[in-house]
Amino acid sequence: MSGLWVAVLLGSAGCYLLKLAGLSVPAAWVEHPVVARVVDFVPAALLAALVAVQAATSGSQLVVDGRLAGLAVAALALALRAPFVVVLLLAGLTGAGVHWLGSLT
Repeated sequence: MSGLWVAVLLGSAGCYLLKLAGLSVPAAWVEHPVVARVVDFVPAALLAALVAVQAATSGSQLVVDGRLAGLAVAALALALRAPFVVVLLLAGLTGAGVHWLGSLT
């Protein structure tokens, strides 16, 4: 068995054990108001971290380019309650425009 398959099997076993540990937590702990409040924000925090890393890094370097400009325009459009399709179009056009302007120099 190759090292890749060993890593896949170990990762699968680890995920299963983590899921089992989560199911083994007593209900009283999960129903605690503080825990419930924190758990409500975890998906949004993880998504925000993923978006920030993808928008501001390239490899191991920080990069300020069209992706970051598109993200800023999308955030502004969302704050102004624009429809989601409009947010996507504005972000894409902004990113493409900044990339195009950068290629002119």
